[in-house]
Parts: sequence; C-alpha cells; structure tokens
Amino acid sequence: MAKNLLIVESPAKAKTIEGYLGNEFLVKSSFGHIRDLAKGDDAIDVKNNFAQKYEVPDDKRAVVSELKKLAKEAETVWLASDEDREGEAISWHLLQTLGLDESKTKRIVFHEITKPAILKAIDNPRKIDYGLVHAQQARRVLDRLVGFELSPILWKKVKPSLSAGRVQSVAVRLIVEREREINQFKAEAQFKITALFSTDGKKVNLKAELPHRFKTVEEGEKFLQDSLGANFKVNGLEVKPAKRTPAPPFTTSTLQQEASRKLGYSVSRTMQVAQRLYEAGKITYMRTDSVNLSDTALQAAEKEINSAYGNQYHHLRKYKTKTSGAQEAHEAIRPTYFNDHSIDGEAAERRLYELIWKRAIASQMSDAAFERTNVKIGVSTRSEEFQAQGEVLKFDGFLKVYMESHDDEDLNDDENTSILPPLSQGQALEIKEMTAAERFSRPSARYTEASLVKKLEELGIGRPSTYAPTISTIQKRGYVVKEDRDGKQRNYQVLTLKDGKIDKKVESETFGNEKSKLFPSDIGALVNDFLVQYFDKVVDYNFTATVEKEFDEIAQGMKEWTEMIRSFYNPFHENVENTIKTADRVRADRELGFDPESGKRISVHIGRYGPYVQIGENDDEDKPRYASLKAGQMIETITFEEALDLFKLPKKVGVFEDKEMTVAIGRFGPYIRHNNAFYSLTKEDDPYTIDENRSIELILIKREKDANKLIKSFTEDENVKVLNGRWGPYIAFGKQNVKIPKGTDPASLTYEICKQLADQDTAAEKAGTKKKVPAKATAAKTTAKKAPAKKPAAKKK
Repeated sequence: MAKNLLIVESPAKAKTIEGYLGNEFLVKSSFGHIRDLAKGDDAIDVKNNFAQKYEVPDDKRAVVSELKKLAKEAETVWLASDEDREGEAISWHLLQTLGLDESKTKRIVFHEITKPAILKAIDNPRKIDYGLVHAQQARRVLDRLVGFELSPILWKKVKPSLSAGRVQSVAVRLIVEREREINQFKAEAQFKITALFSTDGKKVNLKAELPHRFKTVEEGEKFLQDSLGANFKVNGLEVKPAKRTPAPPFTTSTLQQEASRKLGYSVSRTMQVAQRLYEAGKITYMRTDSVNLSDTALQAAEKEINSAYGNQYHHLRKYKTKTSGAQEAHEAIRPTYFNDHSIDGEAAERRLYELIWKRAIASQMSDAAFERTNVKIGVSTRSEEFQAQGEVLKFDGFLKVYMESHDDEDLNDDENTSILPPLSQGQALEIKEMTAAERFSRPSARYTEASLVKKLEELGIGRPSTYAPTISTIQKRGYVVKEDRDGKQRNYQVLTLKDGKIDKKVESETFGNEKSKLFPSDIGALVNDFLVQYFDKVVDYNFTATVEKEFDEIAQGMKEWTEMIRSFYNPFHENVENTIKTADRVRADRELGFDPESGKRISVHIGRYGPYVQIGENDDEDKPRYASLKAGQMIETITFEEALDLFKLPKKVGVFEDKEMTVAIGRFGPYIRHNNAFYSLTKEDDPYTIDENRSIELILIKREKDANKLIKSFTEDENVKVLNGRWGPYIAFGKQNVKIPKGTDPASLTYEICKQLADQDTAAEKAGTKKKVPAKATAAKTTAKKAPAKKPAAKKK
C-alpha cells in the first residue's frame, strides 16, 4: 500500500498526475463534490446560525467508501482540488466526510498540471483556507435560501413549476430589458455620402466619405446637385506613424467571448473543452480573473518567440488585473509549454488550444507598426470636406500570430481604411461616382452568451466559476432561448451621381438578422416583472455586485459569513412573507381586439404548452379557437394582424392522389399532411402562401428520398426493413433499430438473420451491454418531426 493518498477532483487529472509521482503515491479522484446540502427544506437551520445539513448522494457512496478505506491505510492524505472557492470547499468536504486527521492531511495547489508544478506543490503544502471555504458556503447557502423561498411564491403567484435564482434572475433581467429597449426603438434615417475619386485618370481609386450626415433626401440631393460642376482637390494630407498593441492573455471571461466569436462555441462548451485541456496538462487553470503571467511563463514565451520569429518580435509585457473584485490569485489562461504550437486530440481541443496559445504568445510580442494617412478632400461648391484614411503595415509584430475579434456592437464603421494611391497637397481629383444612400440608426444589439458574460463582468456580477452555469440555467428553465432569427425587409433610397447626371432608385435590404442571440421567453419576462415589482433588491444590479464583494471579503477573512447571510436573509424573508399575503396573482393575458368574422374577443395567454392566441371565451356556447404563437413572437409585442394570421393555418392547399393536402405548423416547424403522412416544408417555403404544385413537389421529393433509403423489405413482416441511415445501413425491426455486423452485405440479409440480430440486440440491452446505435438517433429524429404540436390547454375560469 502506498504511503501517500493524493485526491483530486477528476479521473482525467488523476491519470495525468499519476505519471509524475513515484510508487509512494496513490492518486485517486473524488469525481467532483462528494456531498451537498440535503434536498429537503431543512438543509439550512436558519434559527441555528444557518447550520447546514449535508448528505452524500447515492451515486457518490461507493466513491466515499473507497476513499475512506484508502485514507485509513495511508500515512498522509494530500488534498489536491483546484485553488478557488469551489476547490477549497471540495477539500473541506473530503476532510469532514472521510473523517481525516488534520495533522496527517496536507492541502496542495497548482495552476498547471506539469511535473515541476506538482513536485513544487508537494514541497509547499498548506492547511485548508477556511476563508475560501466560508465564501463558498455563503454563496451556496444564500442561493439555496433565495431559491427555496422565491420558487414557491412563483408557483402561487405566477405559474406552477417555476424557480428563481439570485444571479440567474439578474441575467434574465438584463436580457428582458435589452429586448424591450429594442422593441421600443424607433429607427431614424439619415443620408450617408460616399464618393469614388481617381487621380490623374489612373485606375487606382480613392474612396472617401463625408463625415456629415443629412437628415432628409432633399438635403442629400442638394449636395449631389452642388457637386455636379464642382472641382475636388486634396485640402489636407497627414501622414503619421501608428501602432497596435496586443490584448492581454485570456481570463475566463475573455476566453469565453473570443471562443464564441472565433470558434462559435457556447460558453458551457468552451469551459468543458478547457477543462479537458487543463486536466491533460496542456493549459493552466481555466477559471481565473487574472491576466498575470508568471516569470517562468514570461521566460518561456520569450525563448519561443525569439526562436520561432526572431528577437525583434519579442516585447516583455506584465499585465495587471483590472476586474473589480478579482478573486483568483493564479495566472491568466496560457499553454503550459509555449514550444507546443499545437496539440493532438479532438478537433475542439486543438482549436481552443491554438486560440489560447496564440493569445498568450501574442501578448509578449512587439506592437504592430503602421503608417496612417489621413486625407481631406475639398469640394469647391460646398464647405464640407470628404475624408479618407489609409494604412500601410510597416511591421506586423504580434499580428504575425493573432488578431483579436470584436462583438458587432463594438465595431466602428471603418469602411474607408485602405491602401491609398500616391497623393500630394493641393492635388486635383476627378469624381467617378458619388452616392447618397439612406441609412438607419440601429438599436443596441441583443446579447450573445459571450456578450452577456462581458456585461455581467462589467457589472461585477458573478465570478469565473459562475458564468457558464448561470447562462446554462436560464436556458434550461425556459426563461431565455438562444436561437437564430430571420431579419425583415425594408426599402431605402439611393441617389447616385455618375457621368454628369443624378439617378434615383429604391432598393431593399434585410435588417435585424440574428444569429445565436439570447431572447427572453414570455414566461421569462413575466417572472422578471414579478421579481422587479416585489423583490427589486434581489434583482438590483448594484446590490448583486455588492453581495459579490462581500463574498470576496469573507474569502479574505475580513467578514464573518453568517453575519453577512443574516443581514441579507432577515429583510428578504420578511419581504417573502408580505408578498405571499399581499401580492395578486399575475397573468400575461392581453386583449388584442375583436375577430372581424365572428365578433368574438381575441386575446393572448400563457398555457401549459406555451403562449397562444384565443378567439372567444371559455364560457361561450361554442368552444374557443386556439393557435400557438410562432417562434419569435411574444405576448407583449404580437399585433392584432399577426394574431389573426395564426388562424389561417391549418389550411387546405389542394388534392393529390384523391387525398387532401393540409398545411399546418407543428412543434418542429411547418409541414404538409397528406394521407396520414407528414412532409416538412423547407426554410424557403412560406406555409401561408405555398400552393398545390409546390406541395406535391415536396411530397414527391420526400418519397424519392425514402425510396433511396430502403435497401430491402420482407414479405414475412412489412415492419422489418433494411435501411440506409445517416451513419450507414441498419435494420429497422418494427420500432427497434439494430446494428448490422461489420463486413455483412446489407442486401444479403434474410428475414431470419434480421430476427436473430434483433433478438441478440434485445438480450444485450437487458444485460446492460448494448452499445448506442447511431441509426437509432436518426430514426428517432425522423419520427419526432412527424408529430404535430399539441393544442395549448384552455384557460381555466
């Protein structure tokens, strides 16, 4: 038996570390937390100084039993969980649950899983930091109290089965407020003037823009009219050096933002991949507020830059963390070995690693040097001046490796920055084309997961370990949806001066296209409004940030955690009791008008299956008519006309093979129903305007696709087929999907062999040894798409 038992959080980390230590160490994993607050409402004894009742979940009992046995046999137990509040709490729970002797227990921490880092940690053990433990306890207890006391109120006053969280509710509020800001926004039109000049009749063009915008089409046209016989010349020419400096290495927040922009990863996926990279010893710890790099890392980066690019590319930089209330003492996220420009592994891991490597190495590289030219172009008949800007890259510096991306809302309209032709002061220019184009002001952009993290960080809400779970939780609860939405069409005016005349035309553009943006659901908006009205302190941005600062003070030993909880809980609990007594039940109902055909009232509601429109009353002699809202529609913004349109479906579009074709919208989108079969419409097909011919075409396309899918059928049983699936051939034996053994020709299968394989598959499933069959997933998706949506439940009296 090894003298030393070293306990880490994950099996992957245990496997990596085990290779660095000798036979005297046994490395085991706790598989994360081994205990948590009890599930009942007696988990926290409010009257007894917030004493907690912990329990070991069933799935951790075997782990705890094994660790207890090994701990008793070891001379020393080393607790090596992560160095943050969560990691410190895991070590404390291990100490308590395993009944460890503190005198024989050592706590070690490291920021990277490399042999030098592990050996250095073992040479410098410490005791458990109870400041960090109490900070984690305070967060856990406070969040449990808020969730347990708010959720029942939501059940009674809003809708059953709802829940609320402290930080999550603030995140939802940000998204709801942004959505309403966008809905209330009124776009203003202005006319932007751009011009294309040439110099001395040469082919090289100079593009310039008028900084001034005109408010009316008449003003824009007047400028073009004045320019018809005007002379143009270079009034100003300024050439000066410019530089661009690299961004600091990644923190948790900036990694999540950049991985979203450059790689398209969600916040949770970024953290999952980063966790794997850390546990494999490829990068430093991925939950950090720090932009600092250790001296060892700085030296390694310098060596690699000098070797790979040359001494002129290196520039030593030491960054300081500016984030309010940064809690982590360790480094920024960086590769453990700078000489590894890339790694082997899954594609997601390789891509994220390369992003981290480039950002970290670029932070220690020279500035990029430019020569920037600013040009002012005068118009003889007007006082305004056109402006053009050009850049010439003189030294690429860090740009040789990496360029930071930006969110849409951070971009400047820098269209006219380019390489300019040779110019001189007073030089005459020839106008080739001038355009006055109508442009519209834009509202603030909706949040992406990454930009929401950025906003939370700016407000001081949450910490590196909380961003991903917060954003995942609000989506799982259905308060927020992440999706793409198509834009709308609008017309705009364009006036063009060319060849001595002015041409006018109207063009159209699509605006408001959204990709992977966060939208509030109707229930999310309703819950938010209730909390803002009755629990404004809980969802107040400044108050939530103040609570985070108090957690930091607890971690630093400056504040007693139970006092902090008490100061929050007592007024909060009093507010809860008052709200239960006084608050009315809230509803999202909204009346839109009266149906022009029946004269009955049209209203919108939230039902069991989501938001819906209702024509008529529940106590009418005739039953009310219902229609679910389409994706992207909300109760508070849907118009009377949009609501009426929902009742145009289902509609009959014609007859095919003596059977009616009906178009409707289901849970998985618009579809055609024909002879009890369902055929999905494409993205290009509009269910409200699709005609008989197009419907027949879609049915025939689907039939041909299905026919190509069929490899073989059997007269013995029409429900048994050999089919081509997404991952290759498989047997559909009724509702059971069966894998075909490798090397078997699907066309050679007999009914008897198919039945034998199906029986073997059933036996393997019962024994728990059956592997997942990819074809099953394909079939399940196909079946699911055929099911139309259920009607919303009728509103109760």
